Parts: sequence; structure tokens; C-alpha cells
Amino acid sequence: MTDDVKRFFHNMLQRVTGLRCVMVTDRDGVPLIDLKKDKSSEIVMKPAFLSTFTLAAEQSNKLGLGRTRNIISVYADYQVVQMNKLPLVVTFIGTENCNIGHVLAMDSQIDAVLEELKSAVTDS
Repeated sequence: MTDDVKRFFHNMLQRVTGLRCVMVTDRDGVPLIDLKKDKSSEIVMKPAFLSTFTLAAEQSNKLGLGRTRNIISVYADYQVVQMNKLPLVVTFIGTENCNIGHVLAMDSQIDAVLEELKSAVTDS
């Protein structure tokens, strides 16, 4: 099960220009899958940062904006895309030149790959 998910995201790391790291976490920021090309993005991978997605998504929902699908954060040296796949959150960390559009275009493929992992997390 997780081998297929890891293989999918590893291939994604190789294909998407500038992508450095992919993490699949639960809604509290606990890593389930962690794939990275280098250690340059360690600060963004801290549980305190990863768990803020759930809080931000809840706050935007309270504003009447509807369900949050993605949050994209752009910093000086990197970009972070967090996808709402509750009960999972998928975090992509790329360089400042990363092709984020390529990552977002794979949304439906990511959904399909995560189905089995979602059910395993929900059952436990």
C-alpha cells in the first residue's frame, strides 16, 4: 500500500522541476510519508509548520470561503503547496522556481493514489 504511494511521489519528485520534498501527514502534522531530495527544506518540515494547514483551512471556512482545497505559500527561497486530502494533508516543498502548476495539475491523480492510505488512517 504505502510502497505504491511512495513510488508515485518519488516519480513526481523526479518529474517536477524544482520539487525538493513531498510529505504526507495526518491533520495534526504527523508524517506518514516523507520523501526529499536534500536537507535544504528542514525548517518547513517541522510539525509546528505542517499542522498550521488545518488551522488555516478551518479559519477560511469560518469566513464563508468554503472548503480549502490548497494553500500555496511563497517565500524567498522556496514555495510550499499544501493540499487538503483530509484526513491527510499533502505538502510539496519546491525551490523558488518550482513548477507549482505541474503539482496542482496532478490533483486528481494524487486523490486516486491516496484512497487506500486515507481508509487506513480513518480506520485506525
